[in-house]
Amino acid sequence: MFSKSFLFGFSLSGFQSEMGLSETDENSDWWKWVHDRNNVRTGIVSGDMPEEGVAYWDLYENYNRAAKNLGANAFRLGMEWTRLFPRATPEIKVDVKEENKDIKDIKVTDETLSSMDKVVNSKAVEHYRKIFKNVKDNNMSLIINVYHWPLPLELHDPILSRESGLTAEKNGWLNHKTVVEFTKYAAYVAWKFDDIADQFSIMNEPNVVFGNGYFNVKSGFPPAYPSPEAGNLSKKHIIEAIGRSYDEMKKFTKKPVGLIYANADFVPKSRDDEDAVELALFNERYSFFDSLRKGDMSWVKVVNDSPVFGEPSSEIRDDLKNKLDWIGVNYYTRNVVKKTETGYTVLKGYGHNAIAGMLSSDNREVSDFGWEVYPEGIYHVLKQYHERYHMPMIVTENGIADSYDKIRPRYLVSHLNEVERAANEGIDVRGYLHWSLLDNYEWSSGFGLKFGILGVNLKTKKIEMRPSALVFKRIAENNGVPEDLKWMA
Repeated sequence: MFSKSFLFGFSLSGFQSEMGLSETDENSDWWKWVHDRNNVRTGIVSGDMPEEGVAYWDLYENYNRAAKNLGANAFRLGMEWTRLFPRATPEIKVDVKEENKDIKDIKVTDETLSSMDKVVNSKAVEHYRKIFKNVKDNNMSLIINVYHWPLPLELHDPILSRESGLTAEKNGWLNHKTVVEFTKYAAYVAWKFDDIADQFSIMNEPNVVFGNGYFNVKSGFPPAYPSPEAGNLSKKHIIEAIGRSYDEMKKFTKKPVGLIYANADFVPKSRDDEDAVELALFNERYSFFDSLRKGDMSWVKVVNDSPVFGEPSSEIRDDLKNKLDWIGVNYYTRNVVKKTETGYTVLKGYGHNAIAGMLSSDNREVSDFGWEVYPEGIYHVLKQYHERYHMPMIVTENGIADSYDKIRPRYLVSHLNEVERAANEGIDVRGYLHWSLLDNYEWSSGFGLKFGILGVNLKTKKIEMRPSALVFKRIAENNGVPEDLKWMA
């Protein structure tokens, strides 16, 4: 059993779920990216279009009611920057303090926010408020996530950026301008919605933005330009944006402000590969959080030393210390790693690198996405965060692409059983938000991957109940995995 205050609920992203009936959002880099003919022809993106989606923007009352009826007491919703500010607000200036190329301070004032309030899409503000109020009217705690990947085209034109070799001015997180504009936007969200939010998250999975955009380019994420140097510079700027946004948001809200991060459980192939796990953990997770908790930016040496996309960067940043109130843990599966002469490699056949329709190399079930089912990993990740940072955590995403709902019931029970194990050991985990309530637009993969605990007919927009929804309801209403379901774990 979890504590009485434990949060059970769901997470949704704006771009993935809002569109489908009215008011498309056409001003973001992701909109341009998925509509680009060359991207579609070459298979970088699926050819499915987000404007054919589940229409949460219009049907939020139905979907929120469905979440409540499944026992949810919490909902994490993403806002879309370009719905509020279609072109960002570069004409509204703020004081920015830089030392060398480090952004040390961005001052967002009441005057700044009043000026932004005059140019904001007030219709979108009021519509988000209606959505948020309906969440609260359904007695669900509201976590507002400020950013879930799309940037204004004014800041990032992914096609132009790719074609220019990333040298175009509108090159997203490679540009200091994006750090400044994002900080203003984040402060505005805190200022405007402080009265209705219970908690805020600054970003969802920033490591996916720079990781898939510049390292894992076969994922089909913009700008799909292979450049570790650009990826590392983007990582630095995103960390600065989080630090500066935390400072400015906390001027206007006393609500907890956290960060949501994508996590794999790193597992050694053999005992000889344990050093590879430590290196992977630092590169993929701790280098990011050490920057924002300890001001330790020692990893940024790679940016200092880079002949391309490099910039002078301090390795000790007191201005970035203690910039989070809580950690959002997104977890789906593991990565099995093996030591190499230059570091480590992630092995195929396991974790994120299994094959859909087949068992993994460890004879475990695999999702439609080719992700291995590995429930014990969520316990390991929670324990690792707890031992290193001692901060409150919420599982903000956990789920499976499973069109026929064959694996999802067991997936739910087995993973929540591991979360309960962590809580019983004193690890400060305060909630579980399933990804996702609804089938939605899975970015470059389109609508083919079904993550919803509820299906949605894209033509009629009618909800289709799945058996796993009833399993979730039993667990939520029991405040933990009931004894008669534990056999599924």
